[in-house]
Amino acid sequence: MQKNNRLTINFFTRKHKMQSENRIVYCRITIDGERTDFSINREIKSNLWDNSRKRGKGFSSYVISLNKYLDHIYTGLHEAHRLLMVEEKVITPLAIKARFFGEDDGGKTLKQLIAYHNGTMHTSLRPGTRKNYHITERCINLFLKEEYGVEDIKLKKLNYRFISDFEQYLRKYRPSTRTKCTNNGAMKHMERLKKMSRLAVRMEWVSKDPFENYKLHFVKAQREHLTKRELGLIEETSFTKQGVEKTKDVFLFSCYTGLSYIDVKALSPDNVIKGIDGNDWLFTTRTKTDERLKIPLLPQARDIIKKYEGSSERKINNILILLPVFSNQKVNFYLKEISKACGIHKRVTFHTARHTFATTVTLSNGVPIETVSKLLGHTKLSTTQIYAKVLEHKIGEDMQNLIGQMELQNDKQTTGK
Repeated sequence: MQKNNRLTINFFTRKHKMQSENRIVYCRITIDGERTDFSINREIKSNLWDNSRKRGKGFSSYVISLNKYLDHIYTGLHEAHRLLMVEEKVITPLAIKARFFGEDDGGKTLKQLIAYHNGTMHTSLRPGTRKNYHITERCINLFLKEEYGVEDIKLKKLNYRFISDFEQYLRKYRPSTRTKCTNNGAMKHMERLKKMSRLAVRMEWVSKDPFENYKLHFVKAQREHLTKRELGLIEETSFTKQGVEKTKDVFLFSCYTGLSYIDVKALSPDNVIKGIDGNDWLFTTRTKTDERLKIPLLPQARDIIKKYEGSSERKINNILILLPVFSNQKVNFYLKEISKACGIHKRVTFHTARHTFATTVTLSNGVPIETVSKLLGHTKLSTTQIYAKVLEHKIGEDMQNLIGQMELQNDKQTTGK
């Protein structure tokens, strides 16, 4: 730590150029004889300034407010002086003033934080996650420009008001691909900014996390899945358009394996291995979490693999793939055609297949949730419970079983008597 340079802070007034009655209040910072002055952008009547105390005199609301503001500046300048000493920086009146106003190099900005995060986290984040952070960065840039009229902002100026304003901006934000940003969409942006804010605290770029008193509030979304009837409709429907037919097969394969789009796309014939029971299993790794997956193939999934065994489309750039998978955008476009043709009046995306596997294919057929969690590659059972739906017919079956058991117990008691 540097020596304790002698710091003096004084407030004084100067005559107003246009008005003789009012005086402009200035602050003077002095370090070992070197000094700098700056206006605090406040005025006071000449007869209300106490030159000995260097404060306003009287008890009017304006004087009380002015004196509090002067105390704030006084404390802030001393804190700026202390931080410069801790950082072993060259201490001058201009350096203290710059630190107080956040104009020195020691004050990192929000854009610098984002650039550091996105630049250092590229090895630990998946491409899809990195893309989401870049989208959040674009939203922040637009918010700063449209709402605050600036290109960047110092991290030390981030506070609860800034966080709240950004949330409200997101709720009004209308991306080109959607009519508006949903609640959960806004919360995902806030979650990413919160993560970067915590990074700034760990890097000691800020002393306090502006998200300290802020709580994310996600709304539980209704996760669509196909019923047994709807799944059967898709299986029984054939399509003349080859692209739609292939998409149908890949979608059904996911319904019977629980794999996500990216994991199905990454499969090769080498992933099909004889399991412990002598039957075909899928041995693969979840792209999202790196969790190892071992999935016994149901007959429906095996039939789809066999259907494409001799297809020339299984080879792309000299790489053998298990199933022909189109781009995610095209797949979801074809799924709209499939839903319409089958009379399914719900929004069906490729991820609907994963929910269908968790509910209609496994849980509703008595597969324990612990097994389903393992098949889906979840590290927490609570994650599986989000996918899992207690279906109405399953509730009916369980209650009928309970009624049967109660009637049997009553019969035994009656017979015993």
